[in-house]
Amino acid sequence: MQNMQKSYRSREIYDPEPEEERLHKGPVDIPFAMLVLMLSVVGLIMLFSASYASSLHKHDDAYYQFFRQAIFVVIGVAAMLVISRMNYQFFRRLAMPLMAVSLILLVLVPFIGEELNHAKRWIKVGTLTFQPSEIAKLAVIVCFAAMISFFRERMKTFKYGVLPFVALLAVIAGLLYMEPHLSGTVLILGVGAALMFVGGVHWGWFAGLIAVLAPAAYFVVTQLGYAQDRIKIWREPFSDPRGKGLQAIQSLYAIGSGGWFGLGLGQSRQKYLYLPEEHNDFIFSIVCEELGLIGAGIILLLFAVLIMRGYWIAIHSRDRFGSLMVTGVTTLLALQTFLNVAVVTNLVPVTGISMPFFSSGGTSMVIQLAEMGIVLAVSRQIPAPKSG
Repeated sequence: MQNMQKSYRSREIYDPEPEEERLHKGPVDIPFAMLVLMLSVVGLIMLFSASYASSLHKHDDAYYQFFRQAIFVVIGVAAMLVISRMNYQFFRRLAMPLMAVSLILLVLVPFIGEELNHAKRWIKVGTLTFQPSEIAKLAVIVCFAAMISFFRERMKTFKYGVLPFVALLAVIAGLLYMEPHLSGTVLILGVGAALMFVGGVHWGWFAGLIAVLAPAAYFVVTQLGYAQDRIKIWREPFSDPRGKGLQAIQSLYAIGSGGWFGLGLGQSRQKYLYLPEEHNDFIFSIVCEELGLIGAGIILLLFAVLIMRGYWIAIHSRDRFGSLMVTGVTTLLALQTFLNVAVVTNLVPVTGISMPFFSSGGTSMVIQLAEMGIVLAVSRQIPAPKSG
């Protein structure tokens, strides 16, 4: 991360549209694009396997979730291809409007949001239901990248490098807490902190913020009912095996029964209405059950290679704005993947974090693939190596 921070500081800081950027439009990064498509296809196959029983039970159509998700994958891939052909400097102008829209939607959620499992996180428009937090994640990435590029060396000061960013994150975290949406809060705070660090904020400010926020975080976790219940169930899932501990217990059963090589594709037993959210947040448990430790490990290896390739593109990007956007998208992907696996293995409390490219969710899938399009758009501006 420190090498990336030095790389960002050493390159051109703010250049709206350099002449060579208008002229150079190379091919997209093929390894990154192929990894994204590969994970999307594998994720769609696993979603069909995981959702077969529940779709048949709830919708009298075993293909319901599969066809629905396939449509959004096609839309997302189309969006990725379109965005990959764009000049990514367009997102610099989109930064503030996107942030404004995301804040307005987050404010509206408590009033017009759809409630599910004692939480209001969704807004329904006609037949479309989406989470404003997904838009907020992208808004933080684009907005922070634009602000850091604009402030340049002033990022080292508290007034410009800390205060506006912390204020935005505090507002978003407060709005997400009202839903409540702990997982979204963790992801947005993590991505925001990563962008601030690589953008030039001194580590001392982070130490100070941690010292100030640690008591508040301790109070939230130990005293407030919502977080306290999550911690209790995480530590002792068998204290409520048919209630709040059900997901963690059934997830561990699924993972354990998979062994080294799994029960075989489509042969999961836990997906037959034993494991809740088997096609959504806990789909990786079904992956482990059907493909075993070996198959699940290969999938995680693909994610690791994709993440490393994303950071490679960030380091080699033409300007700081592109580098920061790719860093934000890649960090979000890395955090979301790690936390989802940590949740299904009961390493951390259940927080409702979906598995990228695998979990069911139309708008989240489209936005994820659109974010991959941003990475590919930046990769097209990387100068090709000069021949001898």
